[in-house]
Amino acid sequence: MKNFKKKNKGYVLLETIFYIVLFAMLSISVIDALLTMTKSFKETTIQAELMQGGNIMERLSREIKQAYGVNTINVNDLKLNTTDTNGTKKTIEFLLSGSDIVLKDNDVFTGNLNGENIKVTNLTFTQINTAKSKGIKIFLTVSSNDDMQNRTEDFYDTVVLRGNY
Repeated sequence: MKNFKKKNKGYVLLETIFYIVLFAMLSISVIDALLTMTKSFKETTIQAELMQGGNIMERLSREIKQAYGVNTINVNDLKLNTTDTNGTKKTIEFLLSGSDIVLKDNDVFTGNLNGENIKVTNLTFTQINTAKSKGIKIFLTVSSNDDMQNRTEDFYDTVVLRGNY
């Protein structure tokens, strides 16, 4: 019986080493999967932030379509003549201030169009005049503050003012 116990002592040590190695391999696999999911989530968040530029462009386009005239226009500043829901005349202004698009309603600051994680790197307005209509060409470039690769997303639109159809 003594010989039998000596043989088991060697196997117990080998089994323990085997289980430790197996546990380490499983732990490494789980940690790798968690790191991959974290990177994917961060990338998805950055892409969603960049696509918010589309929402900004939609707001700019909608306000331009509803306007009946251009008050002033510069490269980074557009002030439109429009009306509110009651038909009262007012102005809406969009201007690039630093890395934010500032919105002013009747020369009163109402907020920024972009969120705090979105940086606007370029906003350009160009007026287009034809014999029958007036329009505004918009060029917008945004980037995410969270993106280490400093990727940008460009948005373009040309909008005809409603009062000039």
